[in-house]
Amino acid sequence: MAGIALQDARGPDGIVVYAIGDVHGRLDLLGEMHRRIAVEVASHGKDWRIVQLGDYVDRGPDSAGVIGFLVNRSRETGRIVSLAGNHDTGFLDFLALPDPAGLFALYGGVQTAMSYGVELDLEDMRAFAAGAQALVSAVPASHREFLGRLQMSVRFGDFFFCHAGVRPGVPLDAQEPKDLIWIRGEFHRHTGLYSSVIVHGHTPVDEPEMLPNRVNVDTGAFRSNRLTALVIDGAEKRLLTVEG
Repeated sequence: MAGIALQDARGPDGIVVYAIGDVHGRLDLLGEMHRRIAVEVASHGKDWRIVQLGDYVDRGPDSAGVIGFLVNRSRETGRIVSLAGNHDTGFLDFLALPDPAGLFALYGGVQTAMSYGVELDLEDMRAFAAGAQALVSAVPASHREFLGRLQMSVRFGDFFFCHAGVRPGVPLDAQEPKDLIWIRGEFHRHTGLYSSVIVHGHTPVDEPEMLPNRVNVDTGAFRSNRLTALVIDGAEKRLLTVEG
């Protein structure tokens, strides 16, 4: 089946889609992005959806606040689709079985724990065990439920949304969950078209990548102070960025 290029791709009729890149604990930027979107929505008056592309936790200062914000916004609007990122699944795995050498502990989980008022000591195993148990107790049930309900992918119009990307040569509806939240090399090197344009994050870039077969909107918010979204309105595709 022939693929579709970004320039020809269209969003769903009558719905404006906003796809927001990796947040990583930057509640300030996420709140401002949603405020900007709300202003646009009030102006254009169309139906709309927000696709959050995953990685809500780790590295930044307020992962707990980010999850709480998305829990509340999802309840308020019913128009937010939150996808799973590798850091989000890593957090959920840690809550089930704390590992001092796992993804969560070694790649930003200390900051996530601090956002819940807990200190994780990775040097002293007795202190680590106590901190891990305190974190398990500190995470609200609503936050666990949010993490457990995250979707792996979603489609709108000619666009396929996931956290990391897809494995070339595999139909989009047959992708492995691990690839959807982890893949990089093979996906980034592939220049052929897919049956849908892939919209993703996962790999921080200085500037958003808008390529014929994929769009990367992860601008490394936790360190760059810039959170980016792709806006799809029919045939129009544009970027929306907020800065700290």
